[in-house]
Parts: sequence; structure tokens; C-alpha cells
Amino acid sequence: MENAHEQTPGGLALDLTQDPGTLTRLLVDIPSVSGDEALIADTVEASLRALGRFEVLRSGNAVLARTNLGRATRVMLAGHLDTVPIADNVPSRLDGDTLHGCGTTDMKSGDAMFLHLAATLEDPSRDLTLVFYDCEEVEHDRNGLGRIERELPEWLVADLAILGEPTNAKVEAGCQGVLTFQIELAGRRSHAARSWLGVNAIHAAAPVLARLNEYESRTVEIDGCRYREGVNAVSITGGVASNVIPDTCTVKINFRFAPDRSVEEATLAMKDLFEGFDVTVLDSAAAALPGLSSPAATEFIAAAGGQVAAKYGWTDVSRFAALGIPAVNYGCGDSSLAHTREEWVSLDQIRQMTEVLRAFLA
Repeated sequence: MENAHEQTPGGLALDLTQDPGTLTRLLVDIPSVSGDEALIADTVEASLRALGRFEVLRSGNAVLARTNLGRATRVMLAGHLDTVPIADNVPSRLDGDTLHGCGTTDMKSGDAMFLHLAATLEDPSRDLTLVFYDCEEVEHDRNGLGRIERELPEWLVADLAILGEPTNAKVEAGCQGVLTFQIELAGRRSHAARSWLGVNAIHAAAPVLARLNEYESRTVEIDGCRYREGVNAVSITGGVASNVIPDTCTVKINFRFAPDRSVEEATLAMKDLFEGFDVTVLDSAAAALPGLSSPAATEFIAAAGGQVAAKYGWTDVSRFAALGIPAVNYGCGDSSLAHTREEWVSLDQIRQMTEVLRAFLA
């Protein structure tokens, strides 16, 4: 716990009781590219401490807060504070109901909802834990949740976790797993004018690409959520010069797998698919089962309108699922806008989703 502390930060406290759309704009206007979240973390910490109703702790550039009211259930509201690099879209720009700017969907609108509820839920029916963390948009091992899990595991205990990743006001359950691997093909160099003396390593990749083209991806239904798998080459490298037959070629492949497979099972499936080739795993992240049978998850889905869909892509619900916490994604904005120069969110949607959460928590 050497990174955790309890001193008051230097950031200025925000009035968290104000409109959550306005709070979103204030948060977007604090630049917080991954690795540079100190100012926004200071602001969030000061704002939560000013409420006087939470136990608050700082861990690096993550801020944690919780109530201890003795309620029968505990709900965790989690959101990352960082964004991808800014693309001339900070400060934000308001156009009627539409707020444009880096992080509007991914995911400062979700953070704003959670902060507003922390200030305005005077007598919640459930105990709350709020986790605002750093470095989600970069390498897996830098993610602030991993540090919290190692150093402050007692803070990651709940009956349900709600992650504010953008879902366009829908509940998206679980997430796909990710396996990234490569296959290296070997050849023999020769002069291009005497190609018959060499073996072209790029041509040797043809059977690998053929298997990818012929592969029929699975569709799996779990708890009423339909997950579609996908296996795709994402890069191919090889070649030395225009007059040289290449002696090496590397195909990098990405496998998005359904949550009925573990990372180990996904790896075996890919090794079976590419039998005869050496498969080198580069990176992996476990999938997350929907976990919709838990009472807290069932109640939240009902409060959110009863509709739930599978989450395509990987999110930090995987980390919560690994800890045995049922978790869902529920956040503002269209996920296809995330990381784009054109990122925007509807202020009315932020307000409506805040009220859905309020009904569930109050």
C-alpha cells in the first residue's frame, strides 16, 4: 500500500450536485491523457472529500470512496479517468444538446454520472464503492485497477459492479476475451533475379491466410446474450528489399473469443486451427461471463428497462468477474465514437441514465 495515502489533495473541489451534463463538460476540460491524470485525480479526490460522507483513499492517480452504512448489498461504480491522446478536441465544445470533446463518451460522462450520484443520493438503499482509476487506455500492466487489486483488495468487494464504458444507454453484459499471437514463416534468401534458388517466406504465409479465410467463427449464447467470435490477421510483415527474396515473414493474428472459453482454451483452439505452424502468444486477456443470475444484477437490469446485450470487445468487467463480482457495462454515448476526433455525447442521455441509476440505488 505504499502508493496509497489519505492527505487532502491540492485540486479544487467541484460542486457535484450540479447537472451531470455540466459535470461532464468540466471533467472533459481537464486534460487527462493516460499517465497524466494527476490534476483530474486531485479534483475528483477533493470533490469527494468535500461531501463528508465517504471514506476516501488515493492510490497513485486513482481515487476510491465508499460508504459503510451496513446495507445488505454493495454496488461498485467504476470508471477510468484517462483518455487517449487529445486530437484538438479539448477544451470541449457545446452544440445544443451535444457535447463534443475527448473523453465525452469514453468515459467522463460515466464518471460524471457516478460523481453526481455520490453527492445527491442522501440515503442509498445499498452501500456504494466508487473507483475512479488511471491508465485504462494503455498497456494492460499499467491499468490502475491492477494496482488496486494488488495493494487494496479489500476495496474491490461488491455484489455488483457497474462500469461506465459507453453502451448508448443499454446494459451490455460480460465481455469478449482477447488473444493476440503470431506465426513466423521461414524461407531462404536469394537474388530476385534467381528466385528459384530461394524460398519466399511471404508466399509461405498463404496457407495461414487460407485457414483464416475458411474459418467459421462461433456464435455463443450465454444468459440470453449472444457473443460472436472473430479471428483476423491484423498485420503481416516481411521483405528485405525489392531485389531480394525474403527469408522471414510474420503474421500477427487477433482472436476475440466468447466468455465460455478460458484463455487457455482459446490458445488451444488457435493452436489446433494452425496445426503445423509455431504459434507464439503475444498478449491475452480473459473474457467475462455475464453473471446476470445474481440478484443485484437482475434488479439493475429491471431498473434499466429489462434489455441486455453482449459486450463486443474487452473491458475491465473481466477484472471484476475474475474476482467473483457480477459486472455490467453501462455508460453514455456510442462506443464507435470512442477514440475518434469526432467524439460526442448527448447531455440529455447523461441525465436520463443518471436517473436510471438513481432509481436502482435509491
